[in-house]
Amino acid sequence: MPGDYEHADALINGRAKGRGAGINPGNRFEPVRLHVLGEHLDEVLAEHDTERQVRTRVYRDHTRTLINYVDPEASPDISFRWSINPYRGCEHGCVYCYARPGHEYLGLSSGLDFETKLFAKLDAPRLLRHELSSPKWRGETIALSGVTDCYQPVESKLRITRGCLEVMAECRQPVGIVTKNRLVARDLDLLSELAAHNATVVCVSVTTLDPHLSRIMEPRASSPAERLRTIRKLSDAGVRTAVMFAPIIPGINDRQMPAVLEAAADHGAVGAAYVLLRLPLQIKALFIDWLERHFPDRASHVLSLIRQTRDGALYDARPGIRQRGQGAIATQIAQMFKLYKRRFKLDRVGGSLSGESFRPPRTDGSGQMALF
Repeated sequence: MPGDYEHADALINGRAKGRGAGINPGNRFEPVRLHVLGEHLDEVLAEHDTERQVRTRVYRDHTRTLINYVDPEASPDISFRWSINPYRGCEHGCVYCYARPGHEYLGLSSGLDFETKLFAKLDAPRLLRHELSSPKWRGETIALSGVTDCYQPVESKLRITRGCLEVMAECRQPVGIVTKNRLVARDLDLLSELAAHNATVVCVSVTTLDPHLSRIMEPRASSPAERLRTIRKLSDAGVRTAVMFAPIIPGINDRQMPAVLEAAADHGAVGAAYVLLRLPLQIKALFIDWLERHFPDRASHVLSLIRQTRDGALYDARPGIRQRGQGAIATQIAQMFKLYKRRFKLDRVGGSLSGESFRPPRTDGSGQMALF
């Protein structure tokens, strides 16, 4: 693989410099699990006064299909029906990422493995061209991405997302993008082409305006200031832009909601959305370890607040509740978001994207001219 993405050392537990997860919890599909306690490793590493540098390793993903179908019956609270994930895993290292358990299907851990062992779909643009050339495809909106950030750092060298957008711009294929990386502004030329046909909206995730807290929550994502500048660049170029305040972690960043929404509006955002913290499967262990390391003074209080939004549990996977929670605290968050969204005029994102201008690609990806 090109660039500075070297092979990682052997599996490392304990403190990992510049990473979100401090541990590699056992894979839930494995009959035998080895989970070294982070506290013990901290003591061992402290004796040597050192932190481990865990490098990123990138593998080729040989997937044969690209566009994923999202079943509306299984996920009625998800607004899109089709998604593309150019990568598996994400180097941003957000410890709370709900997509982490997906790495366990690859025989890896949802911890450090998720952010240090990435899988890149190098054939994604060719596969996309082929699938968009199908006579069955009707130009429905595609989400970039569902379980990864399509603009994570490795994209600056591999340019897989860029390749997919080139195909989409050619076809005027509507696409919704969610990212927390300034790299999305690199593709303003393609996004502007799509925007001219009402075929794109970009949602920039901003969880805090505090750069220190951002580094703790999202170690390798763009800084809050960079993300706000990205919103401005997109908006000035005529691209519909929204802000995603997610996840909301009660006791950590919930009180920053008004400031984040106001700043996003000041930089040109016209829409806003939020998601309450989600802790499926092994993410609970990762999050608790992270919380106790970075916020030992309020870890118990934060966990109590989270449980109050999940009827006493740390997570509830039921559609409609998993992203919003329930109870007094969840209701208060929803009402506060509605209030400030209206106050800062972040309810102007407009209607759905349009596929009326969609046209099949000129070739099907194999060099053959498309028939339809």
